Amino acid sequence: MPSGPLMIIGGAEDKLRKRRVLKEFVAAAGGPEARIAVLPTASSLGDEIVEVYDALFRAEGAAEVVAVRPENRDEAHDADLVEELGKATGVFMTGGNQLKLSAIICGTPVGDAILAAHQRGAVVGGTSAGASIQSSHMIAMGVGGSTPKQRMTQMAAGLGLLQGVIIDQHFEQRNRYGRLLMLVAQSPQLLGIGVDEDTAAVVTEDVLSVIGRGAVTILDPSRITTNAFDAGRAAPLLASGVVLHVLPSGTRFDLTTRTLLTPDPRVDPLEAKELAEAGRDLSQMARDIAAADASPGALRRRLRRKRRPPEDVEYGEYAEHDRQDGADA
Repeated sequence: MPSGPLMIIGGAEDKLRKRRVLKEFVAAAGGPEARIAVLPTASSLGDEIVEVYDALFRAEGAAEVVAVRPENRDEAHDADLVEELGKATGVFMTGGNQLKLSAIICGTPVGDAILAAHQRGAVVGGTSAGASIQSSHMIAMGVGGSTPKQRMTQMAAGLGLLQGVIIDQHFEQRNRYGRLLMLVAQSPQLLGIGVDEDTAAVVTEDVLSVIGRGAVTILDPSRITTNAFDAGRAAPLLASGVVLHVLPSGTRFDLTTRTLLTPDPRVDPLEAKELAEAGRDLSQMARDIAAADASPGALRRRLRRKRRPPEDVEYGEYAEHDRQDGADA
């Protein structure tokens, strides 16, 4: 069986309206048969963070959502937690402090169970901290900025779900170009991947596809010229010859050949559904106007009421949490 897809989410994914990224995750996990294990170890919130994702994933049709939350390395050896991951069709790691997440689960039975889930075909996703940890090398902490400078960030070990890359998140929103450039200048064998908020890089069989509101930035340093090996502390780094790819939603990139792929001609099912619904609404409006049922203004107000997002879950405080995810990193 081929390995399952990876969903690398840049943080602050939409939870109120279209929920495009979360819809894709549930669909990849099996839709109405999805059994999703939420791993909130990185988060500073309590049980409520699991309750939010439980409500969101069930609203998108998942059959079951369970919490797997080791709070130290001893708990990451718990056989019951490993068993829950063994039954999951999807594993989702929340945002928060990625160094805490790495320190607790990497090299433990829980970490091994996440790798095993991926290898048997389950989708493994993560947002913010849960995105960074998916690579073999992980950004542990650091500052933002456009200019790469010596020692502006540090690396730690990740889970190694995706080899040969290093991932950063909240990329455009927190101006993290410089620190990703610094890391690939120091380790030119790594491909740098920066993911914007409410955006996901979906990796299937070494092909990266982009979905969501923002873009995925890829830095290929394989032919770089740099002075990273002898630059002084906090000095700006020379980084010449880095190949830059900025990939908006709908584009695909081959991680093996490091090349852009021909756009996929298939129609996005979610966009096709929205266009069909809009067409039906316009047709109904035209019929109602022709029948003198109501004024165009009244009909527009009626359509706005129909399209309001569901109010079954309160998300305000968790949107704020999204903005704080990865603040330490």
